[in-house]
Amino acid sequence: MSPFLLSQILIACAICSDLLSFQFKERKKIVACLSCSCTLISAHFVLLGQTTAAILLAIATLRFFTSIFTTSKKTMGLFAFVTLMSTALTYGGLLSLLSCAGSLLQTTAAFCQEDKRLRELILVGTGFWICHNLLAHSPMAVIMEMLFMTSNIVGYCRYYRQPVGQEAGLDTRRTTDGRPSQMKVCDSLTES
Repeated sequence: MSPFLLSQILIACAICSDLLSFQFKERKKIVACLSCSCTLISAHFVLLGQTTAAILLAIATLRFFTSIFTTSKKTMGLFAFVTLMSTALTYGGLLSLLSCAGSLLQTTAAFCQEDKRLRELILVGTGFWICHNLLAHSPMAVIMEMLFMTSNIVGYCRYYRQPVGQEAGLDTRRTTDGRPSQMKVCDSLTES
């Protein structure tokens, strides 16, 4: 089996953990899944000869694992510093910059105390990784990141999207004949 084919199989396995991660609400479960998938993705980049990305994903494995236990900003700063130093020592051009930008955003995300902000920052960081993986010629990694982004958006919408009308302060209950009520929420409270 060629290293390229094996790298794509590792990504296929990482997809499962990535898709599962953002369907959880609890931050600790999200980052535990991400730690597992980063291990597989790091091995994938080793097989493709992408040194900076492989090192940054190995750091990400440790970062996500550490963030299960702490959201310390000092710890976040340490991981950001290690990410920057690793990128500088293995610099190979645009791919190094893209992987560094994605990693720095996801480092910040990992140490957020709330899952909502974690999801938002990872969404942006994933965009950098999609660009990186396109330029690194890893089709499965591109598919993985796009599925990861989709899973993140689905999870975000499940937990944070308000029902239609609620953002305008409308009562989303129905009247006795089944039509939507158009009362303001505060008006319906005073009628009770």
